Amino acid sequence: MTDTQPDLRALPLPDAIAWLRDHGEPADPRPDIDTASLLRRFPHLANVRTRDLVVEAPSGPQPARLYRDDTVEHAGAALVWVHGGAFIGGYLEMPESNWVALELAARGIPVLAVDYVKCLGDVHFPAPSDDVLAAWRYAGTNSAELLGVEPAALVLGGASAGGNLAAGAVARLRDAGESLPGGLVLGYPALDPDGAHPGGIPDPESPYAKLSLNFAGSPEGMHNPHAFPGLGSVGGFPPTLVVVCEHDSLRPSGEAFATRLAAAGLDATLYVEPDADHGHINEPSDPGAARTLAAIGDWIGRSR
Repeated sequence: MTDTQPDLRALPLPDAIAWLRDHGEPADPRPDIDTASLLRRFPHLANVRTRDLVVEAPSGPQPARLYRDDTVEHAGAALVWVHGGAFIGGYLEMPESNWVALELAARGIPVLAVDYVKCLGDVHFPAPSDDVLAAWRYAGTNSAELLGVEPAALVLGGASAGGNLAAGAVARLRDAGESLPGGLVLGYPALDPDGAHPGGIPDPESPYAKLSLNFAGSPEGMHNPHAFPGLGSVGGFPPTLVVVCEHDSLRPSGEAFATRLAAAGLDATLYVEPDADHGHINEPSDPGAARTLAAIGDWIGRSR
């Protein structure tokens, strides 16, 4: 990395947050993950059409992007998708948002990919969650026009931190007595304050606990089941697909959540991607990424 763009993963968390707050999302150095490159690599994506939108959210206008391929048979369901980024980064151009949405749209599943405010400086929960809820309600209000489905056929999903926000949104909707998504897709989700040890007391010096504290905003907030859905009741959750990766240290969080859903008699599917690690669908060249997206697409199609 250059002096002006450090390796954020190597910085102490406060320094990484300060850099992101001051400079914004850094450029991705990979030369082949922009949309034009993806279309060259994956010709089956050629007929997906995109449209940039803005969602009026509590934290201010948030970008969103609609993906549709009207040359393929509609799957009968559509997806609102939330990318990850440890609650401090991530954006609509990253493959975990853009490529995922392109691939699913090419399978007949229209996608609204959404963004949210990041936890930088004084921003903490519930701000990102509020933005995701605003995007979900926007999708529901405009589902027929944008996505070609009725609100009941909308699925909510996300990866990593986005999986947390998607599951947390479901818990908040349930507890507020609002209509729930027709299904929930969680990709290697961060559902607990320490995803490697769900149900345990986080080591305050662990990287997960530090990120969780930054998201929650206070030690007390780390016990909030809307901020960390792995801590709360799973009662009333819709049919849920939980994707975990064989080598991901967050795998226990997703597996524990899927186990609790099944124990409650709910419709839960656990998919384990072999020989994969956290964030693999953010890398289109990862051999397991296409398999995972096929599994997600098949599950959404079967859920209707």
